[in-house]
Amino acid sequence: MAQQMTQAGELNRRVTFQQRQSTTDEFGNEIPGTWTDVYTCAARLQPKFGGNAESVVASRLASQQPYNLIVRNCVATRAVRTDWRVKDARQAEDANGASPRVWNIKTIVNPDERNQWLEMLVVEGSSS
Repeated sequence: MAQQMTQAGELNRRVTFQQRQSTTDEFGNEIPGTWTDVYTCAARLQPKFGGNAESVVASRLASQQPYNLIVRNCVATRAVRTDWRVKDARQAEDANGASPRVWNIKTIVNPDERNQWLEMLVVEGSSS
């Protein structure tokens, strides 16, 4: 959970929230489209090691790493939903075609109910 002592200087990452655009096929069915950048902000990203030991081991066996992502609570971050994803804004696609790191959002909470921070459980290595 976000601690009350989270300060602006601890937001040492730059992340971009992305939303998947939907399109329709020739039969009128909605199909997932491309990811579109919506909002970029500063964030704090912490690997999640503690908690239920079984869930951490299960995540590692499935090649998934859970993280806590902490961002400031504002109009743009309150619009984020769990079907969105988070991309590392400081990494660009390199010449070899490697993509930047991407995390899928699992949960979004206001941990201290003071509306200062939003904490998201994000997972790297899983599909959304």
